Amino acid sequence: MFTTLETDRLILREITKSDAEGIFSCFSNESVIRYYGQDRLETIEQAESFVDFFAKNFKEKRGIRWGMERKGEKGLIGTIGFNGWSPKHKRAEIGYEIHPDHWRKGYTLEAVLRVTEYGFETLELNRIGAVVFINNQASNNLLTKAGFQKEGILRDYMCQNGESHDTYVYSILRK
Repeated sequence: MFTTLETDRLILREITKSDAEGIFSCFSNESVIRYYGQDRLETIEQAESFVDFFAKNFKEKRGIRWGMERKGEKGLIGTIGFNGWSPKHKRAEIGYEIHPDHWRKGYTLEAVLRVTEYGFETLELNRIGAVVFINNQASNNLLTKAGFQKEGILRDYMCQNGESHDTYVYSILRK
């Protein structure tokens, strides 16, 4: 059963096939994927495959991804969730993206705080990690603001456009 979450301004809900256009809008945008470690989507069919991938990960308890929607307005503005979810080891890695039309409005921080709370309280995680390109200043600042601690550098950890990049690794613990 997929749990819908709320913040003051957002609904975090299950992503469905009808969200493919919103997924495409984010993941085809060069500004969004610049620090994402994946190629830009070229077709709506690729976005539909993302929806299937998110559903499969949830079914297999390897991840959970919510669509971010502003209250009172239809359509995704981004996604957020856990990758590398390991119920046995009580850990997961948080990841998110938001369309540039909604940058610098506090939506992502709101979502990160709510999803982190859900991870600790409902999924009973002990550790939530995050991996961020060193040059992604906005995400580095956001994680620090949300209480994550920088643990170190992973050298040549992510590839973007055929080039390897160092990343910071962060975590927040339940304790």
